[in-house]
Amino acid sequence: MVITEVRIKLCEANSERLLAFCSVTFDNAFVVRDLKIIEGTKGIFVAMPSRKLTDRCHKCTCKNHLRARFCNQCGAKLDEHRAMRDNDGRAKLHADIAHPIHSVAREHIQGAVIKAFTEERERSKLPGYVCTYDEYDYDGGEDVPVSYGAMVTEMGKGVKPHGAHPAPKGTHFNADAPATKTTAKGPEEFGAGLV
Repeated sequence: MVITEVRIKLCEANSERLLAFCSVTFDNAFVVRDLKIIEGTKGIFVAMPSRKLTDRCHKCTCKNHLRARFCNQCGAKLDEHRAMRDNDGRAKLHADIAHPIHSVAREHIQGAVIKAFTEERERSKLPGYVCTYDEYDYDGGEDVPVSYGAMVTEMGKGVKPHGAHPAPKGTHFNADAPATKTTAKGPEEFGAGLV
C-alpha cells in the first residue's frame, strides 16, 4: 500500500481543536476523504472518517442519534444511557467508515498526513496560496457527465421525472389546512434581489 497523494484543507484559525481536513490517495487508485487533523491533549493526531451512530425509538422505530433525548418522529423520551461505553466510560457516538486494521498502517498514514499538513501550513503563508483539496472529482477528460441524469443516460438507461410531492404534514404546519400539491417557486416569487 503506497500513499501517492495527501491533500489538506486547513481550517480557520478560530477552530479550537480541528486543524484541517484531508484526503489520502492510495496507489493512484483509491481515495479516502474527510480525515480530520485534530490537536489533542498529547499532540496532533488523525481521526478517520466516521458516521454518527443511531438507534431506533422504542415507540415508533424511527432512527435517532444516540445523543438525542427525545425521538425526532414521535417525541417519546429516549434512554440517555443507551449508547455503548468504551473502557474510559465515554459514550461511543461515532463509528469509523474507513480505518487502518493495525498500528503499523495507522502510523504510516498518520505520518504521511502530518507531514503533508506541516508542509501545507507553510505553503499557506506564501502569497498567492490556493488550496487544492477541492479539486478532486475528475481527471480533466472531455467526456465527464455533468449531472446524475447525464451519467445515467451515458450508462444506457433513462431517467423518468416524477410528479410533485404533497405538502408536508405534521405539528409544524397548519393542521387545519388541507394537504395540497406544491410547485416550485421561482426567485421572483420570493422577492427581488434573491437568486
